[in-house]
Amino acid sequence: MCQLGVRNVGGKGIHPDFLPHVFERFRQADSSYSRKDSGLGLGLSIVSHLVELHGGTVDADSSGEGQGATFTVRLPLRTDIEESSTQSVLESVDFANEPAVPADIPSLAGVRVLVVDDELDMRQLFITMLDQYGVEACAAASATEALSILRANPEKYDVLLSDIGMPEENGYSLIRQIRTLSAEAGGQIPAAALTAYARDDDRREAIAAGFQIHVAKPVLPAQLASIVAALAGRV
Repeated sequence: MCQLGVRNVGGKGIHPDFLPHVFERFRQADSSYSRKDSGLGLGLSIVSHLVELHGGTVDADSSGEGQGATFTVRLPLRTDIEESSTQSVLESVDFANEPAVPADIPSLAGVRVLVVDDELDMRQLFITMLDQYGVEACAAASATEALSILRANPEKYDVLLSDIGMPEENGYSLIRQIRTLSAEAGGQIPAAALTAYARDDDRREAIAAGFQIHVAKPVLPAQLASIVAALAGRV
């Protein structure tokens, strides 16, 4: 058995109540929509699954907030780990079923989309996905930046795609501010919330705030194209 320990002395630490949930998917100690720390709450979950696929375990320990944390990974040194063991781990992972996607997606050439997400990787991913369908996409890293872009060029964008959980100012606040604008100032831009907050309550809140569509991440390229097509009136 090989044991690897990583210690963050004097770091942020983990509250005792949250410690049992630290490896769960989409779980964060601060789950508020306007939390200061960005991210989806997937990092440690991915670590856990990767370690399990190699037949090992990973544990977390912390004395509390502000006390740092220690993560311990234990991996077997054997090279003949049974294939069935790996397969059982794969089968235990509850991946979401891919939603149905329309077979025919109309041309999106010339459609202009404003993407809002505080995660650089997500912004780049959405732009790359949309580019495959001829969409002209621009990205903003915050609600404040998105409002500035929209106010400066209110007629430049046909569709808004926004994350919900962003630091300082969330997606709900963004769309509410946009809906107070006049139509000429971009206040009626069709908008979709693309978010890891996927509960029914989250969907209802997104629609009530002013989004036309609520979509749970992750989103497939064809799904994203279909959403843009619907909002842009191409279907």
